[in-house]
Amino acid sequence: MDLAILTHGSFPDRAKTGVGLLRYGDQTVRAVVDRERAGQRVHDSLPDVQDAPIVASMADAPAVDALLIGISPIGGEFDESWRDDVRTAIERGCDVYSGLHYFLAEDEEFADLAAEHGVELHDLRKPPDDLTVAAGTAGDVDATVVTTVGTDCSTGKMTASFEIRDAARERGLDAAVVPTGQTGIAITGRGIVVDRVIADYAAGAVERLVEAEGDRDLLVVEGQGAIAHPAYSGVTASILHGSAPDALVMCHEAGREAVHGYESFAIPPLSEYVDIYERMAAPVADASVVAGMLNTRHLDDDAAAHAVADYAEDLGAPATDPVRHGVPDDVLDAIL
Repeated sequence: MDLAILTHGSFPDRAKTGVGLLRYGDQTVRAVVDRERAGQRVHDSLPDVQDAPIVASMADAPAVDALLIGISPIGGEFDESWRDDVRTAIERGCDVYSGLHYFLAEDEEFADLAAEHGVELHDLRKPPDDLTVAAGTAGDVDATVVTTVGTDCSTGKMTASFEIRDAARERGLDAAVVPTGQTGIAITGRGIVVDRVIADYAAGAVERLVEAEGDRDLLVVEGQGAIAHPAYSGVTASILHGSAPDALVMCHEAGREAVHGYESFAIPPLSEYVDIYERMAAPVADASVVAGMLNTRHLDDDAAAHAVADYAEDLGAPATDPVRHGVPDDVLDAIL
């Protein structure tokens, strides 16, 4: 599939879905639509993903099969300044993929245009209709189940999940990511966005995903939010309990000391955070934090190396920046 990705004003740092697809997706990205970076290329900001031109609007994009909204603001609302680009995509015969809480298929203008032009609107956050409460049975699967957890939102849990999967596959294991967010679903084409699920059914949704692929060697469950986050701790707890993991991988961004968007809330010290996660998991699964993933995107190479070493020492477990350094053998051994 040839794709354009909309990221207005957010590329690359706040375009998590778009960047995730650029890095791990099988789709060919023909353009990024971002009015603030028009005229640049993806490689000007991210040299380690597939490259594409950045254009000001969908009208300037080359022919593609679909448009992906590659950003999701706090609350997942639709920004009206994007309407012209979505309208143009539909009129050009493109399907549209969105990870927003605002469902495009329920927007009267978009729904009518889609019907007129014979295209589909894919709301990735729309959950299945037949979800149920958890039965507490995810721990019975044959696979080793590892859940990525974090000190905050957007610390690299999704990235860590795919890097662990790829490292395990290189070792010959049958490994898969269990996507629990819109980015993972955009990449893999499957999963359930847990933060859109009714609270009573959230753990059950994760349990269903784990059990559906429980015959693999390794399942890496994509974490969401953070257990001490003032807004999103609920989805984190649901994933933790629904996945019943054998091990946890702690993700953090170097230098981040407060919760993003909630700066009056300090991130707890790492040792305390590890203890919180392990005690939270304990009633359902005997899972320890066995490795760490550190996002060092704002540091130079020397500072990043020192930060990873310090992080591993504080964590008491092997650590890496999976984008910069991959998943070395000692980290993968600890996870497995």
